Amino acid sequence: MIPSNRSAIAARALRRVSATSQPARSARSYSSLGTSATPRERTAAVFIANQHQSIDRHWGPNGACGFATEAAPTTLPRKPHFDKILIANRGEIACRVIRTAQKLGIKTVAVYSEVDADSLHVKMADEAYCIGPAPSAESYLRMDKIIDICHRSGAQAVHPGYGFLSENAKFAEQLASEGITFIGPPSSAIVSMGSKSESKNIMLAAGVPCVPGYHGDAQDPEFLFKEAENMGFPVLIKAIHGGGGKGMRAVHSPSEFSEALASAQREALKAFGNDIVLIEKYIVHPRHVEVQVFADTHGEVVSLWERDCSVQRRNQKVIEEAPAPGLSAEMRADLSTKAIAAAKAVDYVGAGTVEFIFDNDTQKFYFMEMNTRLQVEHPVTEMVTGLDLVEWQLEVAAGNPLPLAQSSIPLIGHAFEARIYAENPRNNFLPDSGPLLYLSTPTPTHIFAPTFVASAPAASPLVPSREVSTPVVPSLRLEQGFVQGSQIGVFYDPMIAKLIAHGRDRTEALRVLRKALEEYKVVGVSTNVEFLRSLAGNVNFIKGEVETGFIPKYFDELFPAIPEASPELLAQAALFVILRDHPQAESAGSPSPWTSLPSRRFGGDVYERIVTLQKDDASSEPVTVTVKSLGAGKFDINVNSPSSSKTFSSVLAQMRSPTAIGTTLDSQAYDTTIVSQLPPAFVPASLSPNTMERLHLFDNGTKTTLLLPSPKWLLSIGGDILNAAKGALKAPMPSLVVEVRVKIGDRVEKGQPVVVLESMKTETVLRTDVAGVVKAVGCKKGEMVEEGRELVDIEEDET
Repeated sequence: MIPSNRSAIAARALRRVSATSQPARSARSYSSLGTSATPRERTAAVFIANQHQSIDRHWGPNGACGFATEAAPTTLPRKPHFDKILIANRGEIACRVIRTAQKLGIKTVAVYSEVDADSLHVKMADEAYCIGPAPSAESYLRMDKIIDICHRSGAQAVHPGYGFLSENAKFAEQLASEGITFIGPPSSAIVSMGSKSESKNIMLAAGVPCVPGYHGDAQDPEFLFKEAENMGFPVLIKAIHGGGGKGMRAVHSPSEFSEALASAQREALKAFGNDIVLIEKYIVHPRHVEVQVFADTHGEVVSLWERDCSVQRRNQKVIEEAPAPGLSAEMRADLSTKAIAAAKAVDYVGAGTVEFIFDNDTQKFYFMEMNTRLQVEHPVTEMVTGLDLVEWQLEVAAGNPLPLAQSSIPLIGHAFEARIYAENPRNNFLPDSGPLLYLSTPTPTHIFAPTFVASAPAASPLVPSREVSTPVVPSLRLEQGFVQGSQIGVFYDPMIAKLIAHGRDRTEALRVLRKALEEYKVVGVSTNVEFLRSLAGNVNFIKGEVETGFIPKYFDELFPAIPEASPELLAQAALFVILRDHPQAESAGSPSPWTSLPSRRFGGDVYERIVTLQKDDASSEPVTVTVKSLGAGKFDINVNSPSSSKTFSSVLAQMRSPTAIGTTLDSQAYDTTIVSQLPPAFVPASLSPNTMERLHLFDNGTKTTLLLPSPKWLLSIGGDILNAAKGALKAPMPSLVVEVRVKIGDRVEKGQPVVVLESMKTETVLRTDVAGVVKAVGCKKGEMVEEGRELVDIEEDET
């Protein structure tokens, strides 16, 4: 166990509080300790008073939201917060930091690239400054520009968020030399823990177990290959700097090693400015379990318990939870003990995450790395502890002690975080870009403020304390950095938002998350919302049987065949098109043929229209829907598909809004969101499903996309473009061309890599599907290419 002087201080403070005559949870009672109290006791007691007041503000005396009327003490024996801070980041994390700063009365300064001029974080901040063009190397990574803006704006400190400069020791040193506080650890800790090889040597010396591997400086490919052979395949190649899955490749056979090594080094160099890698034994059935630690400048370190981040794609996390399922109290204490030892070994300060690989086969855990910053998934820790970790960062950066001792840190309920990404899960999770044409999110129910604090210290410092008198009310939290109309570009990470659910236990939290995902609707870019809903409803995930290979292991269950659109859905889509094109106008004056007969012809014939629809696939068979108007908002509908036919009589239908239609089909009422996505300007050379109007239908959490096929005369202009040569390789997304490995006349074999692309900080290697000769190359290194651009055309061998 790790002894803590702050535990004793907090305990003495609480005992003195209980002996006062003031009402419970009164700030005056905590500050009336008498002249015998030490300054540190008084500091701890006042903070606990403030925490209790936060509980009352959030929950009220009976667990309902309310606000206490008694103010906190105005004179505190502590160092004051900064007056103004700069957030050297963008997106949802910049917005997250700004919210806490606003709560504390701290002014904020935003920085932005040219493409982020209209971003949400720019609008939320008190001041905002442009720092350069879109590429991060010319904007968000420009230390000189950020420091200049600190001086111009009067910002006293910089919060780096995560990514970009958050783990850059040189940046921390330059800020210090300019008299600006870095809201993060000292540069020495960043250097030690930022190197995956050096950090493992430090951990071994501190008694923290590590995965076997080579962590040295030698980087000759042949030498690294021999090291990999000695430890046995599969192995894991990892860049020694950075995180987020960048510069990481799993290698399962010797033949894959050389290419994987080159790709990992190249990606690491671009992302972190360093291409040195290490080689580790690849654990076949691992879990990813990490511990949130916090340290102050007074030598105290605490654990805020663990999170499980096992379910990943492309070596990046997609859903996280706290606490980790299935861990015993002894294992939790052991993990926390090792994490605290890791932080103390490098004299850590601030928020950090010690990441472990947990071997499901042996039930042993190994140190993997330490992220010397706030993590993307920090909200799940905030939900189960009730603490504002950004507020803690600001407290520590100002020079104040940790707000709570280890024995007073609670662990209440269970929380999940789902990352909403602009990506296509059915296309190997490739990132997507474009405008958020339509965005409707579930309504958050969580009012963010510190909510829980232990009623008394726990019996043991590494056993979570609990506030039994404070009930857990299931709640939902939304962290987003983009709104409807925002542009998701190709230069940055494709995360749109984070959805966080909290419940009394894992089952309840997962239920809250599933319902929220059903209510999340996005049009304009592909997203992983439906995949997350499938994941959250997977029986094995519900059981907590998680591992990093969860997605490939249960791939067929997570990606079932897309069902045909039901006749009911097709009928609603056709009605939407007709009511949109022939609206029932309302007039304040007397009715006339122009307002009362929009669905009839002057000759008296009943209006009838045939609407052709098909799945979002140019090769799918079209479906015809015949709609006959009966007047008074009623319609007869016949749905004809290649395999069946169904008729609906006297269907009531009305447009409730430009994106919602209400219908009654076979006595069942439907209220469905339907969003139209118009095609881009017609270009015959790129004729494809992208040139058709799309209808996105949201029904019970399922998104169905239908196409309104182009007329035959338009298709004829395109000739046989839709039947492009099998050897043509097209850009699967807007991308930067990193490398072109072939030229006209080269012979290639099936599966050979020909072009390397980069989009949203992720590399993608395009390989030929056929063997043949390169007939055309339509791109060059360093060029930005749009989605669908033909990059290489290969004339397939006749044989």
